Amino acid sequence: MENAPVSSSTPKQAYSEPRHILIIDDDASVNTSLQDVLSTLGYQTSSTLCGHEALKKLETDNFDLVLCDLKLPEISGLDVLKQYASKVPIILMTAYSTEKIAAKAAACGAFDYIRKPIFPDDLLFTLNRFETHHALQQENKKLKETLAGGNSFQNIIAKSQSFLDIFDIIKRLAPFNTTVLITGESGTGKELVAKAIHDTSPRKDLPFVAINCGAIPENLIESELFGHKKGAFTDASRDKRGLFEEANGGTLFLDEVGDLPLHLQVKILRALQEQSIRRVGDEQSIKIDVRIISATSRDLDKEMAQGRFRDDLLYRLNVISIHLPPLRERPEDISLLIEYFVQKHAVRLGISPKIVGADVLKALLTYPWPGNARELENCLERALVLSDGEHLELSSLPSHVAGNTTQLSADTQSPDNLSIKAHTTSIEIDLIKRALVETKGNRTQAARLLEISHRTLLYKLKEYGIS
Repeated sequence: MENAPVSSSTPKQAYSEPRHILIIDDDASVNTSLQDVLSTLGYQTSSTLCGHEALKKLETDNFDLVLCDLKLPEISGLDVLKQYASKVPIILMTAYSTEKIAAKAAACGAFDYIRKPIFPDDLLFTLNRFETHHALQQENKKLKETLAGGNSFQNIIAKSQSFLDIFDIIKRLAPFNTTVLITGESGTGKELVAKAIHDTSPRKDLPFVAINCGAIPENLIESELFGHKKGAFTDASRDKRGLFEEANGGTLFLDEVGDLPLHLQVKILRALQEQSIRRVGDEQSIKIDVRIISATSRDLDKEMAQGRFRDDLLYRLNVISIHLPPLRERPEDISLLIEYFVQKHAVRLGISPKIVGADVLKALLTYPWPGNARELENCLERALVLSDGEHLELSSLPSHVAGNTTQLSADTQSPDNLSIKAHTTSIEIDLIKRALVETKGNRTQAARLLEISHRTLLYKLKEYGIS
């Protein structure tokens, strides 16, 4: 094997200490050649000529990778593989590269195999795969440490006092069956909080069922919630359980409960009061044991005053309320969420993690995030996919984030106007107008882009006087 030149394709040592590789081959010249090349590439190496000695080394020393010949005296490479593949990545080296050998190596847990004689390009390609794998393992470890650390609770990442107080409320109310109403803007994590309440409650091993009340057409939502009997309507070809039954014993999460039509609000109130439901087309009631957690981005007091939401249902749902502040009101959480989302999506996408440079960080920290944590997460996933090299690129961010070009009205730009509500309204108006331009006035598509229900969009168009 010729020495491999160090080039742009050379595996990058992303960590302070070089990786330690064990080479196992009964041909001393192969061991020497591999050691020379790997040392040139910045790796620490050890080598052995037989399987027995290799097993001793693997027992006593720590290695990041093993290059092991398939054919060894006394103990084969497959024997080494079977004993240590679960503890360290092992690449088999063989002069007999066939599909059968590859399948057997994979079945025994080999990270990869490489054909002899080993050419530099083949080795570099395999090492680059290992480096990516190693980096993703490290990111996965960091991700788990983040989730296990003091800045997370049930997969909710935050360190702001407002969210630490919410964590405390969740712990206090979780053991009880009290109904909970979660309020906050779209993207603030209302479903995550609902799931956290369920997962820390005595119902945690029973179903958590979620429904977005604004995403289902009015003529289907009753059947979706309560189920139906065969023949109840034209397409009812069989009996169907509703989500109340699916959640029996557990928790039913009614997201965007403010979008429920009035006639269904009556039926949900009855279900809460009587702890029973009736399928569409059925004469028999079914007893249920369901905890209700609901959420809304609307002002339900205002909806109630205008006759769009029943006061008796609101009082029933709002025994305990939790308000989730928008991301712009807790800037200390943004950098923490950036780190978390970058780690999370690098692992999910199977790509090397990228560094968030000062210019990108400044843009992310100064943007107001009207879509809250959901918008931030989508933005970072996009940036990971579009950025080349080791750093997230400013050009990979959406233009309105990169340049922080969100236009405020002349009134909100006034240095004397510090009203969060006024600025939020201006941002909402701007986003709605841009979505309508993008979709050429198609309100259904615009609602989808804005990640709100069609009904909510119509309400906002009327409220803001947008034609």
